[in-house]
Amino acid sequence: MFGRHPFRLVTALTMAAAIPLAAADPVRIKLGTLAPENSPWSDALKTMGASWSKATEKRVTLVMSDGPIPSESNAISRMAVDGLQAATLTAAGLAELDDAFNVFGIPLFFESDAELVHVQQKLTPLLKKRLSAKKVQLINWGNGGWVRMFSKNPVRTVADLKAAKLYTTEGDDRFVRWYASNGFNAVPLAPGEIPTQLKLPTGAINAAPMPPVYAVALQVFKDAPYMLDLPFAPLVGATVMTDTAWQKISPADREKMLEVARQMEKQIAERAPGLDAESIDEMKKTGALKPVALDVKDTAEFRATVDKLTNSQRGVLVPADVFDLAVRERDAYRKAKGGRV
Repeated sequence: MFGRHPFRLVTALTMAAAIPLAAADPVRIKLGTLAPENSPWSDALKTMGASWSKATEKRVTLVMSDGPIPSESNAISRMAVDGLQAATLTAAGLAELDDAFNVFGIPLFFESDAELVHVQQKLTPLLKKRLSAKKVQLINWGNGGWVRMFSKNPVRTVADLKAAKLYTTEGDDRFVRWYASNGFNAVPLAPGEIPTQLKLPTGAINAAPMPPVYAVALQVFKDAPYMLDLPFAPLVGATVMTDTAWQKISPADREKMLEVARQMEKQIAERAPGLDAESIDEMKKTGALKPVALDVKDTAEFRATVDKLTNSQRGVLVPADVFDLAVRERDAYRKAKGGRV
């Protein structure tokens, strides 16, 4: 309802011929991201960059763009002209590269981090193939916590949500039409506009979904203090790199980089749940946050309504083969764990 690895030099012949070979020029990777400066995600990317440099003996260096990018569309456009060689994007941004990533934004589709990871692992080969066809490499996954709804007025029912002026990511009119066809009033905006519009008495939006840590970073909970205490969807992200940059790196160094990236992915996944809890506690301590707890009946109504909407994304917003694989693997996981199917 919202809102979107490395390398091996072939040296045997040159060594056998005893012909000196000049070292390849160092590869400089400039990366853009919406992650706020000094956030856990920007810090993790800097650490990954330092580890890449060390692992490759400075043959590969990662440089962050100057501050957060204005939008993920901007980062994708800059990658196309080599202004950036990599970007860490949310699922909404990744979906600008390929619709398949919209599967991670389906409301209430996932119920736990473990379930998400299982489905993500099963989808990764297919998603890598789809990106590779567009000359982009998937480096690793990211986790931004679970999205909650922050609003100026309490949202307790589906009817309340339909009455809200709801933020959605700009750039894909199909989502706006999908929302409208299902009775929601979605307003497409750039992410940077969220705090400004919520602060205005009659802004373009009065409700916005985001993880608690972003609500703290942007301070939106002061202007939209009602937090619906129902995790709607995980904020999935990933780091991607252009083929042009990737092919400049030796296969041996790529493997080293991918191993570092996998370690970062694991660390972020382990830390994300704690960040959600810490951020909610921090907002509560200010006295501004007003959590809205749902009773069993209201929660059931939300889930029933969303379940009906889920299939309407198949083949429209999410490619049918990706949607079907995600549903199949999710339900198989739930069945194995004795959960709801």
